[in-house]
Amino acid sequence: MSLPIDSLNSLYNTNYTTGGTNSLEETLNTDLSKATEDELMDVCKDFEAYFVEQMFKAMQKMVPESSEGKSASTKQLQDYYKDEMLKNLAEDSTEGSGLGLAQTLYEQMKRNYNL
Repeated sequence: MSLPIDSLNSLYNTNYTTGGTNSLEETLNTDLSKATEDELMDVCKDFEAYFVEQMFKAMQKMVPESSEGKSASTKQLQDYYKDEMLKNLAEDSTEGSGLGLAQTLYEQMKRNYNL
């Protein structure tokens, strides 16, 4: 079984992190004053996961990497899997009590929206 190269290139050239950013941005731009406490906490956890993901990406940039003998498509594939791994690590690290950022945001938003 073989896949055409064009379809693989379109997969690698897709920016997957902007989808999460746009989704979070849309949620934050909505009127949350009528949100339930669970919906509000979900938004706060999503923000904490996004924040942690951005921290992981910044830390990863500090690690030097060798690109000897790697083709452009191999590097794109590695970048894709690194991004997915960081996204999953960020989501996993915010499960439970997480860093506490979501809880702090939640309490502040409850006060702001009088919930």
